[in-house]
Amino acid sequence: MSNIIIGTAGHIDHGKTSLIKALNGYEGDETKEEKQRGITIDLSFSNLKKAQQNIAFIDVPGHEKLVKNMIAGAFSFDCVMLVVAATEGIMPQTVEHIEIINLLGIKEIVVVLTKKDLVSKEQLELQKETIEKFLKEFEFDIKFICCVSIYEEKSIENLKDKLFTLKSSSKPQENFFRYYVDRVFSVKGIGTVVTGTVLGNQISLDEKVFIPHLQKETKIKNIQVHNQNALEANISNRAALNLQNIKATELQRGDLISKKGFLRGFDTLDISFKCLKGKELHHNRVYSLFIGSKKVEVKVLLFDSTTTLEEGFATIKAKEEFFCIYKEKIILREANDTIAGGIILNSVNDPMKKSQKKLLLNALYEKNIKEAYNILLQAHKKGLGLISSAQRFALSHDEAINFGKNLEEVFCDDKELVIYPIFTKEYIKEQIKQIYTKNSYALLSNAAIKLRIKWASTAFIQTVLDELEKENFLIKDKNLYRNANIKEDFAKNLEDIISKRLEEEDLAPTAPYNIYDDLDIDRKLGDNILKSLCSKKQVIRLQHNLFIHANSLSKVVKQMKEIIKEDGYIDINNFKDKYPLSRKYLITYLDYLDNFSQIKKIDNKRVFLKE
Repeated sequence: MSNIIIGTAGHIDHGKTSLIKALNGYEGDETKEEKQRGITIDLSFSNLKKAQQNIAFIDVPGHEKLVKNMIAGAFSFDCVMLVVAATEGIMPQTVEHIEIINLLGIKEIVVVLTKKDLVSKEQLELQKETIEKFLKEFEFDIKFICCVSIYEEKSIENLKDKLFTLKSSSKPQENFFRYYVDRVFSVKGIGTVVTGTVLGNQISLDEKVFIPHLQKETKIKNIQVHNQNALEANISNRAALNLQNIKATELQRGDLISKKGFLRGFDTLDISFKCLKGKELHHNRVYSLFIGSKKVEVKVLLFDSTTTLEEGFATIKAKEEFFCIYKEKIILREANDTIAGGIILNSVNDPMKKSQKKLLLNALYEKNIKEAYNILLQAHKKGLGLISSAQRFALSHDEAINFGKNLEEVFCDDKELVIYPIFTKEYIKEQIKQIYTKNSYALLSNAAIKLRIKWASTAFIQTVLDELEKENFLIKDKNLYRNANIKEDFAKNLEDIISKRLEEEDLAPTAPYNIYDDLDIDRKLGDNILKSLCSKKQVIRLQHNLFIHANSLSKVVKQMKEIIKEDGYIDINNFKDKYPLSRKYLITYLDYLDNFSQIKKIDNKRVFLKE
């Protein structure tokens, strides 16, 4: 089914809600307060169907004090239905609504002149000409202008026919689902339900979604699209989602629901902005920022060294985190005054110099993603995750990989989804050379080297190992790499080195993994060497991570027996008096005494059995 969201715009009392009711029978002003005051206070949602076409209507309030609610709805629009009463023409809220629609980059518009029955044909034509002239300033794509009266069924049917000629949503598909909550409530026996518009990608029943500000994953228990149960909700569907194990009190209008792993939260955003005619943004001033259905107080810091600007770059700072993507639209207001519209350029707070940031923002403003990648790689010498491209550049998974592969002077690991500036390869090479120069008998696998250079992917490390092998610096032995200058038997030499080290460490031997790290040998290889030494009885394993040289063990057993002869017993106290070792070693050696038949344990003491 094709979907399109049409949002109303226009001055108060110009007939927006009555027009929606005439089109589909939906009574938008539902609350008692709305009915008493005769105005739409909040957003209302309804739809109109014809065969496989579905039009969703978002009816917004026209009162100047309720523009914030209008903006919350406008972010979802595919097309605007500008409603103008033929009796009054363009009024202040008509202008402000159109300015906001223009700032949000919504270009498709239909014009409906209402109350045609109350004016002459001449007046009607004059109003049409005036509206067309007014809209030309904004470069809208005017699909049609239609004159109606809610009391003339033929005019309403004509409008319906024209609306169904509109093409379905042109919102770009992303590689993950996004959804701004505009309403949240709890239904007895069902649980928490949210409503909103599907952005980015479709969502299916029983699919897991993520609520970033709560850092909680939940499951979709039920989906309703226009009050009908559905198996999925597509882009531009108005959808109600029943969330599992989430309390209604945990959510509010403006919260984002998405997929896990795609969005990181930051309390700053970098934007490009343009003010309305005659307006300016002031440096270091607090404004209300609108994004999706969210409203938040922010401080605006102009990027250029100036106190006011009509257009340019700015950094937005808030007391809470944003979970945004590249090219999302924002509105900035001050009190009841709309000041500027903006586009998010940089939604990830990168540690970089201001000069670098300016270059990045220019590249992003020009949609030069290739240049933006190159600038970011200067700040991310240890790798830039391609998974972040969904947030940084609104790229799909495949698009991000293709960009990475086509960049010059980079290494793209499309398995681990990381790109590295190619010059960092020399840093990895130097690190590996230092290991094998320091320890001539170093014998390491790719995985063991990664433990030392954690930020580098295994594929990137492998390219360096391949080069060092070609340069005859390393020789590959199965999956291990050894120094090419050492010709003798590695295994025998390493056995001798480890055995000698344990003998020197005597009663306080180092844990195996620490020995492996010190000697720069692979852990699996190290374990095999210790097994070999144990089978030859040169080394004795007393615990999982405690290996002692056989000579040292014999010596300590002899000395412990001497203590029993002198004191009549041995326990941790008199043992420690003569051998100030840590409790780990003392207890292990005392436990080892239990292997001897002539020694008996009584409470915490060991004594000789009486003959």
